[in-house]
Amino acid sequence: MPAKFREDLGESFIITRGLDKCLFAYPMDEWRQLEEKLKKLPLTKKDARSFTRFFFSGAVECEVDKQGRINIPSPLRKYADLDKECVVIGVSNRIEVWAQDKWEEYFEESEESFAEIAENMMDFDI
Repeated sequence: MPAKFREDLGESFIITRGLDKCLFAYPMDEWRQLEEKLKKLPLTKKDARSFTRFFFSGAVECEVDKQGRINIPSPLRKYADLDKECVVIGVSNRIEVWAQDKWEEYFEESEESFAEIAENMMDFDI
């Protein structure tokens, strides 16, 4: 884990399956806030049940060792196709861990449509 992210993550943090075949890592306080929001989703909605199952079932508490490494459980490594090189990026309140090839592929695709994505963000008052 890059040094610049270790302090933000704290002594222990949560890592889980993210979207787009990457992993999401949250500091404990951010995780608790997100957990509270997700608890408020209606159980009567199939999409809400599916998302919370997907998200919470992969969640694992991790720690950074003295050498700055984290032990990512095998099911999460498999989900994100983490074999060799990985990319770690900061995204607002979380950190994302990507297989390097998956990140490069995603970035290239997103870069091509960035102007359109930015235009659509206007719908969110951004």
